[in-house]
Amino acid sequence: MSSNPSTAGTRTSPLRYLIAAVVAVAIAVAGYFAFAGQQRVPDATFTLLSGQKLTTADLKGKVYLVNFWATSCDTCMKEMPQMVETYNRYKGQGLEFVAVAMNYDAPMYVTNYTETRQLPFKVAMDDGSAAKQFGNVQLTPTTFVVDKDGKILKRYVGEPQFAELDQLLAKALKATST
Repeated sequence: MSSNPSTAGTRTSPLRYLIAAVVAVAIAVAGYFAFAGQQRVPDATFTLLSGQKLTTADLKGKVYLVNFWATSCDTCMKEMPQMVETYNRYKGQGLEFVAVAMNYDAPMYVTNYTETRQLPFKVAMDDGSAAKQFGNVQLTPTTFVVDKDGKILKRYVGEPQFAELDQLLAKALKATST
C-alpha cells in the first residue's frame, strides 16, 4: 500500500475546472456587456484625404456609417461597390458615410482607390486612434451604424447583410425626419 510521492496531490479536482470555466464565462459576459453598454459613439477625429478634420461631434444630428477598411482586404473590396450603392440610395435622406482606411494601409493606395472608384463619401486615413476609440477595431471590414443621437445601432464585423442594413438605415433616417 505504498503511494508514489511524485504523483501525490497532482490530480486536479473537477471543481477546479468548473471554477475556471465559470470565471472564463463571467469574463466573456462582462466583456460583452462592457461593449454593449458602450452604445454611444466615441469622441473620435478622422483625418480626411483632403487633410480636413472631421469629428464624431461634427456628425451629431445625422445618421451615419463609419466603415473601417483596407485596400489589402478582399472582403472590403468586395463590399465597397454595395457600400457606394447604399450611400447613394440614402444620401438624399441625410445619410453620411466615413470610410476609414486602417493605419497600415499605404496612403497612396487609399488615394488611388478612392479616385479611380470615385468614392462619393468621405474617406479618412486612420493613425490608429479612431480604430482604438471604436473598441480597438482590428478586423476589416468593420462598420458601425450610428443614429442622430450618437447611439451605435449596429456593429458589423465582415460584410453586412445589406437587406438588414437597408432596413436599419431606412428606420433611423425616418426617425430623423419626424
